[in-house]
Amino acid sequence: MIYFCPYSQYSLRAVGTTSQRPAFHSSITTYGSYKDMIKKIISGGQTEEDQAVLDIAIKLGFPHGGWIPKGRITKTGTLPGRYRLKEMPTDNYSECIEQNIKDSKGTLIISYGKLTGDFDYARKMTLKHKRQLLGIDLNQTIAFEAASLIKDWIQLRHIDVLYVIGPSGDINPDIGKHTAGIVESALILDLMNASPGYSITDFSEKDYFEKLPETPKTVNQAVDILISKMVLKDKVIIANMTYGELVDLNSSLGAYIKNIFRLWSGNELMESCRFVTKNKKLNEDGACFAIIETLWKRLRKTHKIRVVK
Repeated sequence: MIYFCPYSQYSLRAVGTTSQRPAFHSSITTYGSYKDMIKKIISGGQTEEDQAVLDIAIKLGFPHGGWIPKGRITKTGTLPGRYRLKEMPTDNYSECIEQNIKDSKGTLIISYGKLTGDFDYARKMTLKHKRQLLGIDLNQTIAFEAASLIKDWIQLRHIDVLYVIGPSGDINPDIGKHTAGIVESALILDLMNASPGYSITDFSEKDYFEKLPETPKTVNQAVDILISKMVLKDKVIIANMTYGELVDLNSSLGAYIKNIFRLWSGNELMESCRFVTKNKKLNEDGACFAIIETLWKRLRKTHKIRVVK
């Protein structure tokens, strides 16, 4: 079952199952605006599953946050310092849930079966504070369908700050990985669809030509520099291209690579490209493509849409 509620004055209602596409979904592509996308992920960090969602935010480069009980106490011990959650002046987790909801635009509840305990409390507080609400029961919704619905809901309701609360590992030992996979797929789908017709940054623009303090000596060093300069959406789009589509990057990204890395000078990077491709006669254009291909392979490991089962 999938349940959806736009504001607290509406009753919570079941709108679909795996065998029937939810009624609200069909209107999304007509009325939803795609100019907005997620800007921050919020989690309570209480369970390994909550922390797995934060790990996905960190992996994809999304800002993250949330509120946690005094002392950074979680159900599994003390929350690691890498998670940028703020402490409440109380050890009452319910107050953290409410504050996380107040700080977000929408609450995503991923569950198995009927909502109880913290999950039902989160539902009630979301309605009380008139935030957007989407709940997905994984007993009745397949994972990729869930990811697609989450993406559509985010875009339809312009969710820019998302609070996620997921099921406990007591139910399923793999649920943390499962929940994180669903959220990751939804976020990547959101990035890819936030603006119709979006293409990667035009690296041929003058603003993107700059002089590096030191030219990289290897293909991997060049790729590290490119990744550090690319915006998140460019990474996602390139990661989800096919190999045959990479040639489309030559006119802008290829020209940028050739100029910023000064490949025409026959430097060490050019020799590294020849070594990687095992082609001693590789020219500048071939070297650019070798770097693009390595970039693509690297991004596919971190930013490619994964089919979650």
